[in-house]
Amino acid sequence: MATPDFIAQLRAAYGSGPLWLSAAIAVPLDEQGRVLLGKRADTGNWSLIGGIVDPAEHPADTAVRECFEEAGVVAVPELLTSVTLSPEITYPNGDQVRYLELTFRCRAVGGEARVNDDESLAVGWFAPDALPELNANDLERLELALKCTDRTAFTFSGLPAVLGDRATTAS
Repeated sequence: MATPDFIAQLRAAYGSGPLWLSAAIAVPLDEQGRVLLGKRADTGNWSLIGGIVDPAEHPADTAVRECFEEAGVVAVPELLTSVTLSPEITYPNGDQVRYLELTFRCRAVGGEARVNDDESLAVGWFAPDALPELNANDLERLELALKCTDRTAFTFSGLPAVLGDRATTAS
């Protein structure tokens, strides 16, 4: 999996310490309501399609770009379904990262599902009741994307957790 140039430049200046990055995730659905998944080359696991938001790129554009680059499918974003935080990740080279994940439910409008780059071993359409094994983070985002109707899901720790004692004086 290629590291974007801007990340390589950040790492050259900052080292392998924790970075906070944004990622856009696509949950493309076809006419039969099946979801497109990719089998990752780096882990061998099935996952949702997505990637790092490039500088000055709209997250919805990232979701569409990643869907095409990784799986050959043209998709149109229809709804931002969740805003989540990835677990802390340490890559084999020691780089540490945490992602702000923006997940978009998309409608597939063209292309043909195929391995379209070196980041995927396989791609395929799966009925929601016949999914391959997914990690808990992907499964949660997929469930949110399939259930979402008109409100974006997000986690909020609560006023006391965010503001502490100031939460009671803010009202």
